[in-house]
Amino acid sequence: MGARKSGPDTGRDSKGRFGPGNAGKPRGSRHRTTQAVEALLDGEAEALTRKAVALAMEGDTTALRLCLERIAPPRREAPVTVEIPTIETAGDLPKAIAVLLQAAGRGDLTPGEAGRLAALVGEAGKALELHDIEARLQRLEGQQAQR
Repeated sequence: MGARKSGPDTGRDSKGRFGPGNAGKPRGSRHRTTQAVEALLDGEAEALTRKAVALAMEGDTTALRLCLERIAPPRREAPVTVEIPTIETAGDLPKAIAVLLQAAGRGDLTPGEAGRLAALVGEAGKALELHDIEARLQRLEGQQAQR
């Protein structure tokens, strides 16, 4: 193995270490293999698409699945509808969580959906907590200034 190069072009210091904030490859750069594949396929996309469609029409199930996935890709997440009570105080948090648990128990929400919504409710709780802390701090600072 050769010696490590240093200098401004390599992003390394005099000891060959990467400097702070240097994440390695420049943002947006692509791997050589990806570039080679793109060069091979350059200009062939239309012909390849036609061939895939023709194979799908002939009954090739793999080609058919490929074509259908491009036409209508699988949904990552579906919207869910559940009536969560308005969260204005910390006392509203248990009510909101109870609604989510009941919806999951009835099968209106999957456990994963209920968990993600419960995490959002938790974030609302953190926001309320920070708001309360800020209000208390301002009150204390006001009392301190009056003394």
